[in-house]
This record gives sequence, structure tokens and C-alpha cells, in this order.
Amino acid sequence: MITPPTVSTGAHVTEPPTAEAIAALDAADPLRAVRDRFTLPDGVIYLDGNSLGALPTATAARVATVLHDEWGTGLIRSWNSADWIGAPQRVGAKIAQLVGAAPHEVIAADSTSVNLYKLIVAALTAQPSRTVVLSEPGNFPTDLYMIESAMQAVGGGHRLVLAPRDEIAARIDDDTALVLLTHVHYKTAELHDMAALTAAAHARGALILWDLSHSVGAVPLDLRGCGADLAVGCGYKFLNGGPGAPAFLFVAERHHNTLASPLGGWMGHARPFAFVDHYEPAPGVARFLCGTPPIVAFAALESGVDLHLEMDMQVIAQKSRALAALFIDLVAAHCAPYGLTLVGPPRGAPRGSHVSFRHPEGYAIMQALIARGVIGDFRAPDILRFGLTPLYLRYADIAQAVSILETVLRTEAWRAPEYQVRQAVT
Repeated sequence: MITPPTVSTGAHVTEPPTAEAIAALDAADPLRAVRDRFTLPDGVIYLDGNSLGALPTATAARVATVLHDEWGTGLIRSWNSADWIGAPQRVGAKIAQLVGAAPHEVIAADSTSVNLYKLIVAALTAQPSRTVVLSEPGNFPTDLYMIESAMQAVGGGHRLVLAPRDEIAARIDDDTALVLLTHVHYKTAELHDMAALTAAAHARGALILWDLSHSVGAVPLDLRGCGADLAVGCGYKFLNGGPGAPAFLFVAERHHNTLASPLGGWMGHARPFAFVDHYEPAPGVARFLCGTPPIVAFAALESGVDLHLEMDMQVIAQKSRALAALFIDLVAAHCAPYGLTLVGPPRGAPRGSHVSFRHPEGYAIMQALIARGVIGDFRAPDILRFGLTPLYLRYADIAQAVSILETVLRTEAWRAPEYQVRQAVT
């Protein structure tokens, strides 16, 4: 059992963990050797794997094989000989193991935004008598934007209703077509009760769509066990698939013959190489494919997924909780005088695999941290967000990061003019 020393009582830390205690946690960590399977730059503590995962060392060799052997030598023959054509189904079946789905219920394709659009339109079209899409304020923006775009495409007087987290179940009614929620909140790491909310949606005849972008590879998932209808997720965060990696979507088997993709691309055709003039949807989840899969990107994603499949998800989640507890304890012990406020679940409560703090100068503070080798990110208007990736983070990394954070706050290093300039990506 990996647990940090018990050092917190209420909101205050009376006895911060010692360096010896933190070293003991690293020595006992069953994932400690996995760090060596990632390419991590010297002098950097990487706390942004919840936004872009680090590079697995095996990925470069795998991509090189695709480039030099499969593309360079095999050329177009590799669609068959290297099974390029089967990549969406093959990688999807592997991701299915991480989300608690059957292999034929998940397919890797497109981006999270595109997959959201496809599934929202499919869900609304299948229930023409229902007009409400229910979500929550502060959901990840692309989820809300895609709801708006999908409603415009479908027409029929659909409307978006946003309900506070604690009111969502009660707001589902007989006019609700779809509930769309992000399982782990991207800012706060708050965790929805997937089973309870799915049951609440089904009790009123609504479908539910889960965004797993901050969940897959970070927390245990059981889509089938929860009775989920639909889900999407990305491949570039905790799955370490690389920037812009292909995303994935899940459609429960019971919906395979009733939901139709609004994007009838040739790869979603039942006979893509028959080259007929009219669209005929493929059976099962394959109908939600659209265009030609990006094979180099798929190779990188598959490498990251393969690495994850070697690990025990319960061990990953256990270490994630321990890293979060240590981070919260150390910030409370060393940074309390400087105006940081914990956002999201308190220490020990269920959460995703990141920790966020609020500060009015959050952007400048994060820039000062990045300049000192502690890479997290900022989410407007005032959130400093720190990703906790158990596969390559050490407990000692957390302690060092908080020490640097304390120095930045105490010395007000963040006031330097260069840290006030907003970059295009925050």
C-alpha cells in the first residue's frame, strides 16, 4: 500500500513529511522502474502529463519503423502487409481494456471534438421527440461548443441546459435527449459518479455521453459495468500518444444498430473498397470512422497504449492518490502564507490525477515555475494546474517542485516582466 505519511489534520499540516520519509516512498514504489521507459529532459520536473504526456522511449523506434520500413520500403503495400487498415480497430480494442469496454465497442479515430460531434448528433437524431442536452457550466469548452454545433446541425428546437454538479441528476427529465459530462473535471479534478448519473439518465429514458479525456489512463474505468451509452477520450494525455494523437470513441453494443454517424466518410462504409456511389454504414462501431487514419500518429499512440497495458490500473490510481496527498500536504505546510487556495477535492477525497490551486497571479507564477524547470500549466482565469502522472513522477519530484514553488512565491519572482506576457498556449 502506497500512502504518504499522515501529516495533515483538517486544513493545516502540523508535521510535513521528512526527506527520509519521501525517499522511503520512492524506494517502495512498485512503478519506480517505469520512469526509465520515458524520455525526460534533465533538470525538468514534468507536471503537465494531464495535458501532454511524456514521450515513451519505445515510441521513437516504433515510429521510425513505420517511417523507414513500412512506408519507406513497404509503400502502399503496408496498408495490407503492416495492417495499417486495421489500426483504428486494433488500437481501439486495446483502449477498450483501459475503459472497461468490449473490444468491438471502442474505435480510435479523429479528434475528441470530432468524435463528440458525431456522437451528439447521433444521439439527438435517434430521439427526435426529445430536445434537451444537459451538461454543466464550466465543462470543457469544446464539449459545450460541440453541443451547440450539433444542435444547429440537427435543428428541431434543441436547447442546451447547464445545471450545477449537485443538481444534474434532478434536472434530467422526459425531455432530456442526452446528458454530456466530463468524468474528471479538467480544472478541478472533481470526479463524477459515473454509475449513479448513468442510472439517473436511464431512469428518465435519456442517453449519457462521457468525456474521458482526463480519466483514461489516470483512474479506473468500467463503462460496461456502469451501463454507459457513449464515451469519447483523447490519446495524448495520460496515454502518452503524442501531440494531437488520435482520439477514441465508445458506443455500447446495444446501440450499434440504432445510432448513425452524421459523417458518412468512406472508412465508415460497409464496403469502403467497393467504391459504390451511395453510403452504406459499416456494422457496429466502425460506422463512426470517417477518413483515412493517420498511420504515423497511430503508431505513436499504440506505443503509448501498449506501455500502459503492461501496468496495473489499480496501482497507478493508488500512486496518483498518494502523489496528490503529498502535494497538498507540502503546499499547505510551505506555501500557506502566499495566497494559494486548493481547488477541487480535499486531501483524500476521490479525484482525477491532477491538483489545482487558485491564485490571482496564477499565470505569472506558472511562467516563473516553468522557467525554473517545473512544468505545469495555467487555466484561466486563475488556476495553476499540476498533473500527477504516476508512471514517471517520483515523490521526490513533488517535494522539489513545492520547494521551488515556495521560493517563487516568497521572493515574488513572478513579478518579473517576462512572466507577465501571455503566450499563445497557457
